[in-house]
Amino acid sequence: MVIKMVLTCLKIFLARIVDVSLGTIRTVLVVKGKNITPAIVAFFEVLIWFVVAREALNTELDSILIPIFYSLGYATGTFIGTFITSRLVDGLIGVQVITKSTNNKMLKEMRDKGFGVSVVDLKKTNDNHKKDMLIIQLNKKKLKELTRVIRTNDPDAFVVINETKYVQNGLIK
Repeated sequence: MVIKMVLTCLKIFLARIVDVSLGTIRTVLVVKGKNITPAIVAFFEVLIWFVVAREALNTELDSILIPIFYSLGYATGTFIGTFITSRLVDGLIGVQVITKSTNNKMLKEMRDKGFGVSVVDLKKTNDNHKKDMLIIQLNKKKLKELTRVIRTNDPDAFVVINETKYVQNGLIK
């Protein structure tokens, strides 16, 4: 009986990891505007969920461990799905940098590394110092390289990073 309980809990836990990870990946793909791949992923996600939910609800085993392992699988699947999407799902991001005005060294280094940078002169700031806003669109995988350039040249720069759904024209690294 104990072996059956352990195997049931393990099966539920692992299946929940898979189906919730797939759900997380599907959600990110939908947000990025994909439609065929998320539909295929959704099919397998719900198929696994149905089989596991049926197993969890219809088992003759009566133990609090069943819902605990079901919930642990959900939480772990969320963590793993988020990790996978952050590593595998490619995307564009927009970076806005508020920096000391005329930081030509940083601007030159960004452009030398192939980043397309637009500069906006900020005339009025709270501290009455002249500042610039740099606007950069780039592939998410290049963010660490850009961040290194920013922090090396202006550790006090204010940086905002956003997901970008669509870009037309311009230079993207």
